[in-house]
Amino acid sequence: MASDSGSKTGEVVTRFAPSPTGYLHIGGARTALFNWLFARHHGGRALLRIEDTDKKRSTQDAIDKIIEGLDWLGLDFDEPPIFQSDRAERHAEVAHKLLEAGHAYKCFATPEELEEMRAEQRANKQPMRYDRRWRDRDPAEAPDGAPFVIRLKVPTEGENTIADAVQGSVTVKNGEIDDYVLLRADGTPTYMLAVVVDDHDMGVTHIIRGDDHLNNAFRQLPIIRAMNAIEGDWPDPIYAHVPLIHGNDGAKMSKRHGAVGVEGYRDEEGVLPEALFNYLLRLGWGHGDREEITKEEAIDLFDLDGVGKGPARFDIKKLQNLNGHYIREADDARLAGIVAEKVGPRADVALLTEAMPVLKTRAKSTNELAESAAFLFATHPLDLTDKAAGLLDDQARERLAGLSKLLHLQNDWTIEALEATTKSYAEDLELGLGKLAQPMRAALTGTTTSPGIFDVLVLLGKEESLLRIDAQASPAGNELND
Repeated sequence: MASDSGSKTGEVVTRFAPSPTGYLHIGGARTALFNWLFARHHGGRALLRIEDTDKKRSTQDAIDKIIEGLDWLGLDFDEPPIFQSDRAERHAEVAHKLLEAGHAYKCFATPEELEEMRAEQRANKQPMRYDRRWRDRDPAEAPDGAPFVIRLKVPTEGENTIADAVQGSVTVKNGEIDDYVLLRADGTPTYMLAVVVDDHDMGVTHIIRGDDHLNNAFRQLPIIRAMNAIEGDWPDPIYAHVPLIHGNDGAKMSKRHGAVGVEGYRDEEGVLPEALFNYLLRLGWGHGDREEITKEEAIDLFDLDGVGKGPARFDIKKLQNLNGHYIREADDARLAGIVAEKVGPRADVALLTEAMPVLKTRAKSTNELAESAAFLFATHPLDLTDKAAGLLDDQARERLAGLSKLLHLQNDWTIEALEATTKSYAEDLELGLGKLAQPMRAALTGTTTSPGIFDVLVLLGKEESLLRIDAQASPAGNELND
């Protein structure tokens, strides 16, 4: 792949580079979002690279889930994904160029020798670092045909400073970085080499990633600068290392804090993509006091100077509240389609669409929407919760029988007419409306919570409503309807 470096064209190029060893982690999703927004804000390109060189742990299922999760969040990349495993020959080519130019060397140390070296370092409480034993030796000293790795000849004097766009100026002494392996004995490239070569060849200008990779930047720069000395046109990228996401307790985000993969928030938590997009945006980035920010606004507003230096804390309640806002804003037919999938084959999308304005008023998740819509598709006999059954004592059943008589005569099946009839009946019984509405709700929905009771009557329709009421009404009272 030819370099299209932003240093020549002035174009911003970012990349998201997940390893497909599992789901799209919530932290990875935020990294993808920040890369995507930065590129869109600056009119550049956002690229996707799948770092699948670990063939034992990388799976096609994980690749599919990562891409599906990114698509669901609305992050469209500007080129088809690049698979790192397809580029091993190019990575090896760069390693050999470094070797030929004297910026790398062959190391013939055996695994046993290296373990002995580490044991001695542990015993002496020294840093665990390769001791450069083959750095200045003649390869001819090695036995014929002995296996070797290629190591980078990292400068041992001086220091490197990175002007990180988030962390500020960070300096590391070159002596703290060992001569790490570029090519293994079997000829396969290491992660550190592959990342640098791919970023260069993809023309990446800005590397936006978690701050757990900050140390890697100081290990990767020597490759970049050595290749720049050999070929030119290997500019340093601009780094932006974003603090990690922590749970509410301040610990690094993990499964004990709830779902950690994007699909978990979609399926288990019932979160809409625009809500997660907005929440992840605000998780470590801010613009004044703005909480609700659309995708279009985010593209307009996002830049790295708004990213904080401290870890962001994930608060599921804030996400749920934000999700409730987006549910109320969402198109009813779209929500009906989502809920229909959760309800299953009994779902009627047209009825769900009609019901959505009253179902979504208090819902904080699509799962809550599905639960609150379940009464629409309940089968006979209605399965009552214990609390609902407790409301239907003999007196309540007699009152339902009397109400049923009036509702059988009701021709105007509208909220206003049904409310007037029910209120009049409650007044005749010298009852507050709630004393009648709760047994009605139990009979109509099998639960003690639902949309407004007159909304329920209208949504179920006259025939179904009366079937349900009559099923719970007093048999003696029902004789009044014969």
